[in-house]
Formats: sequence, C-alpha cells, structure tokens
Amino acid sequence: MLKEGTSTPAEIGEPGLLAVDIAASPLMTFTGYAGREATDRFTGDGRFYLSGDLATRNADGTLRFSSRDDDVIIMAGYRIGPFDVESVLAQHPAVAECAVVAGPDPVRGEVIEAFVVLRSDASAAAEPAELERELQNHVRQHYAAHAYPRRVHVVASLPKTASGKIQRAQLRRDLRAAADPTGAAR
Repeated sequence: MLKEGTSTPAEIGEPGLLAVDIAASPLMTFTGYAGREATDRFTGDGRFYLSGDLATRNADGTLRFSSRDDDVIIMAGYRIGPFDVESVLAQHPAVAECAVVAGPDPVRGEVIEAFVVLRSDASAAAEPAELERELQNHVRQHYAAHAYPRRVHVVASLPKTASGKIQRAQLRRDLRAAADPTGAAR
C-alpha cells in the first residue's frame, strides 16, 4: 500500500494504492501493454507497479479492497469510494441493486450520482422525488452527511459485462453525454 502519488508506504489502516514491490516479487514479469506505454502504472522511480486499486491494510496483514482508483469520486475535496455508498443504498428496502459514479458538476467538480434498480414491489410505491429524498437521507443517516447522491436515477437495469460486473465507465459516459448537449463529450 502506497500513499497516493508517492512511493511511501501507507500506514496500517490508512487507505492507499495497492502496489507490487517489483524487486521483492520474483513472479512479477509485467513490463507494459502491447502497443502502448504502461508508465502510468509504475511509480516514477520504477520500484512499484500500481494495480489501480485502492485498499487498506489491516494490522493482521489482510487487505480490504475499497475501489478502483478511477472509480473514486472527488467532490469538493472529499474522496468518496463508490462501494461504501452503494453498500448503504443496497440496504434500503426499495433497492434491488445500484451503482454509484461521479457525475460532472460545475461547482464541486464531481458529485455522487446513483443508478438504482428498484425491487418489483417498490417500483410504483413512491413518487420519484420522494424516493430520491428518502434514498439521500438513508445515505446521510447510515454513512456520511456529505456523501449522499446528489441525483438518483431509477433505471430498469444496470449495464453489465458478460461476467456480470457493473460497467461504471458506461454510466459515467452516459452522464457526460447527457451533460453535454453538443455531443462533444462522447
């Protein structure tokens, strides 16, 4: 675990970038991607390979995955992991599944936007604005006051890969395209 933007190890319990110490890893053979440079995946000194994951190392040496570093939402100076917000939203009785991504915002840079698939018995139960407020308050009360989704999009389904992983990058592209009426964001 490295402190972000450095080759300095993160402290126990401190979030950091998951990194492979190349010299201490005899099975590490990755040197780059075919046809392009992978310099963004190595620290400046070349000592560590950065996996692209954010995690925390516990005192017993286990790692707790937090998110992909490109999934982290930076809103008005706060770093917010989407999985934490999703975990709280998923506990709401109306939510079948959800995904949280960064949406563009002219003031904060990014804001949390949630895409929610409702349970079949909850889909017509509440007015959209009422449900949005209820889900926002749920996150405020059960996670953090600053980390609530500024917008909640109720959708029929979430885009997924063939293996069932939610395609957050597609959701981010959809938000950028919706925010840019000229179509230049595609």
